[in-house]
Amino acid sequence: MDEAAQPQMGLNFEQVWAALMETRQRQEETARQMREDRQETERLIKESQQETAQLIKENAKQMKQFRSDMGDLGKRFGELAEHLIIPNLTEKFNALNYHFKFATANSKFFNDETRQVEAEFDILLENGDYIVGVEVKTKPNVKDVSDHIKRLAVLKRYKDEEKSKKVIRGAIAGAIMPKNVREAALEAGMYVIEQSGDTVKIEEPPKIRGW
Repeated sequence: MDEAAQPQMGLNFEQVWAALMETRQRQEETARQMREDRQETERLIKESQQETAQLIKENAKQMKQFRSDMGDLGKRFGELAEHLIIPNLTEKFNALNYHFKFATANSKFFNDETRQVEAEFDILLENGDYIVGVEVKTKPNVKDVSDHIKRLAVLKRYKDEEKSKKVIRGAIAGAIMPKNVREAALEAGMYVIEQSGDTVKIEEPPKIRGW
């Protein structure tokens, strides 16, 4: 006959203590792992923020350079437009009975007190009776027309101070002339000058305005 099974003994102090220590060790390991994970996450976030900040800084620098390059390019286009227009401009205006002998590029008018430029003209045509101030743009817009009107008013004031009796007139020139800009310039009483092949063509306004 088999011996009766012995009753299982309960856990003693050492076993309970060992179980508690094991649980504590696991908790500490879990906490350590969580700290490491959090630190790694914070590191990645910090690196990402630094990379983003650096990227924003680099983009801002590139945009600044781009604007500078575009400004220089626009200036070169403007200079090119002037060189394309000037050679034929006096001839075309003289066909309208102006009798200009020459055209002056980049004429500036300075304030006597501040010495700041008050008005600058891409091209000025002048004789004993008339002055035509020409604004040259690759593709002018309506604001260029209103700005040129103000510029012509400044020129008028300077000529009045010189007791000049010359009649001042305006013109807008462009390699590309949008329809709304042409209409605005003509309505303002200004000539419209457009590139046409290797020369230019001039359109007279219905009513020429004098400043």
